[in-house]
Amino acid sequence: MKSEIIEKLSILSTGAFGLVAALAWNEAIQGIFKQVFGEQSSIPAMFSYALLVTAVAVIVTIWTGRIAEKAKNAELRSIFRRKKEAQEATKQESKK
Repeated sequence: MKSEIIEKLSILSTGAFGLVAALAWNEAIQGIFKQVFGEQSSIPAMFSYALLVTAVAVIVTIWTGRIAEKAKNAELRSIFRRKKEAQEATKQESKK
């Protein structure tokens, strides 16, 4: 039960910090758009902003997914390598 609570708190705090970071980036990008398009946001400017943010989100999501997959595969290879080495060591010990 205690580990479940810690796990849930970890997930919630990670999500909360992610939201804060997303809001900060949102404000920064909106500031850039205000400088480029002026204070009066037109419909085309808002759509440009939405498309840009969506494109960046898709690219970052794909990129981080690939990095996570590579890390997972490397970890699995390491686990299998250690298991194989342990099996070989056991075979060597049993031959003695």
